[in-house]
Amino acid sequence: MIEAKGVIKSFGSRTILKGIDLRVETGETLVIIGGSGCGKSTFLKCVIGLHAPTAGSVAVDGLEVAKLKDEHDIADYRRRFGYLFQEGALFDSMTVAENITFGLKYLTDVPRAQYRKIASDCLALVGLKDVEDFKPSELSGGMKKRVALARSIAARPSYILYDEPTTGLDPIMSDVINDLILDLQKQLKVTSIVVTHDMKAAYKVAGRIAMFHEGRVLQIGSPDEIRHSTDPRVRQFVDGRSQGPIKMKLKEFDAEGADAHLASGGKA
Repeated sequence: MIEAKGVIKSFGSRTILKGIDLRVETGETLVIIGGSGCGKSTFLKCVIGLHAPTAGSVAVDGLEVAKLKDEHDIADYRRRFGYLFQEGALFDSMTVAENITFGLKYLTDVPRAQYRKIASDCLALVGLKDVEDFKPSELSGGMKKRVALARSIAARPSYILYDEPTTGLDPIMSDVINDLILDLQKQLKVTSIVVTHDMKAAYKVAGRIAMFHEGRVLQIGSPDEIRHSTDPRVRQFVDGRSQGPIKMKLKEFDAEGADAHLASGGKA
């Protein structure tokens, strides 16, 4: 179970998360929707321990990563997670098999002699075979996304975090990825958080949907409850309308997208 209580995250003078209270039950798939810069990806990074909350807490199975000091304890915490990055984040210089098993030497005690079989087994779970020796440059966008998904399950995590899993894919491949998310949840019994702008994907894979707006949880409920929400901000977002209470600025600063820049001491 993942439980966030009053999570606030700031970078310099900018506050991205403004008091997130959220609970993800074991075995659940929670989808987080919301506009760019509302804190969705920042929240995922707080969950996995890449960002420490400025205030509040995130606990996974009762453990707060921000309170863990021992490197082995931190590694054990992160071993619980698979993470699918928005752009896949594959290493161009490595083969598919090397990409998939890259984290095993840091997160597990699995003998290297078993790496090849693990890579092949993970590829089979995402519908790929005989691509172990390919380089990412030899793969299509959809294949790269599936390889990245295979990497996220290589260490057999209890939780998978998906950051915009269908971004950049055509509608058919997007639906393939959605089906894989559902299949992995059933086969591996994982708990998942999916961040997406894709409402078709959200409705298909979610047990519940939470909408973030300006760093807060605006509404959470079943796909049907979100689809028929009476909140005008939720309605505007799920319907994809430019007119409504949510105002977009053409030159709006993407605070969330700049979080790493600010965290490293850069200026907005």
